[in-house]
Amino acid sequence: MTIRVVIADDQMMVREGFSVLLNAMPDIEVVGEAVNGREAVARVRELAPDVVLMDIRMPEMNGIEATREIIAADAAAKVLVLTTFDLDEYVYQALRAGASGFLLKDASARQLADGVRVVASGEALLAPTVTKRLIHEFSRLSEAPRLMPAAHAAYGELTDRETEVLVLIAQGLSNSEIAERLVVADSTIKTHVSRILVKLGLRDRTQAAVFAYEARLVTPG
Repeated sequence: MTIRVVIADDQMMVREGFSVLLNAMPDIEVVGEAVNGREAVARVRELAPDVVLMDIRMPEMNGIEATREIIAADAAAKVLVLTTFDLDEYVYQALRAGASGFLLKDASARQLADGVRVVASGEALLAPTVTKRLIHEFSRLSEAPRLMPAAHAAYGELTDRETEVLVLIAQGLSNSEIAERLVVADSTIKTHVSRILVKLGLRDRTQAAVFAYEARLVTPG
């Protein structure tokens, strides 16, 4: 299946560059572009893409607000946030807004395409360096309000192995990497992840990672 993508960025060269790179991939098609957050929301409503590449800093409506509106309208939407600003506040705000991943604009063509594929498949795209900063951000904001009270209430329903898998998700590991770490089959990890999401009432791995930070299952180290 072809992954349909909308690119939202106020710089024409960035949009055109990403379009060329992604359209060169046999399994990815750029179906629309937006020059600001408000237009991105409209494009997503019109085109229903599989993945939205969302810039952070745009006029009229920034990428974080646009992401929040897109997810509010469709909880299954997949947003991959792109930024040149490698700062804690953006990682934190983008994931809290509902983004499924976070990628810097200096990523290679292969990293960009792989990021789109990862997010389209329903997995989180949390690079280890980004994950480390996210952990520190949640630690710094120790009094930050919890976003998912229902998940916190259901936390006790997780088994010890499910809790272990949840921590590894929050550390940015893929299913294959978790399976290798725990010496089990990939299919076993997929089952654990599905059960974790169902038990906690979460929509995807990124929400699971955010929950793990909020629950202090992952600490700076």
